[in-house]
Amino acid sequence: MITGILAAAVLAAYGKGYILFTESRGEECVLYTMLCAVGFVLLVRRLISRRYLRMSMRKVDKLSGRAFEKYLRVQFKHLGYRVTLTDYSHDYGADLIVRKRGEKIVVQAKRYEKNVGIAAVQEAVGSVAYYDADRAMVVTNSGFTKSARNLARQNDVELWGRYDIQKKFKIRE
Repeated sequence: MITGILAAAVLAAYGKGYILFTESRGEECVLYTMLCAVGFVLLVRRLISRRYLRMSMRKVDKLSGRAFEKYLRVQFKHLGYRVTLTDYSHDYGADLIVRKRGEKIVVQAKRYEKNVGIAAVQEAVGSVAYYDADRAMVVTNSGFTKSARNLARQNDVELWGRYDIQKKFKIRE
């Protein structure tokens, strides 16, 4: 419903802007053009978010690493977190920073075909100090090696594997 209202608002702004343009009322036309552009960007973002929220695990498995990070951003927002995506390179071991109820959590995202190893947990542990976070988490569409689980347990790093994200994000297979 909101998507439909947003689409109607974009079309209305476009129509009004076009009428003002044909009447040579440029300053007013610019305002409606800007409203149309902002509305269009919001509409596209909303449609992408809806696509991610309805994605099956088979499609999640085919995402690129960066697309998986964006996917997690949408899913964490849907769970009520405030989410910041870090720079793609030089991220200091965290791909997302999520906040909820005053707690700051760094998230290392790994879209893998095999089990995630110890390196991902080490990166997450290192990012806690850099981002001044309360704790760390590693999230994957796969599973974890035994050594990764052991290191995570020793460093209080939360691990979300394939079945965890399916349950928490309500993803169908």
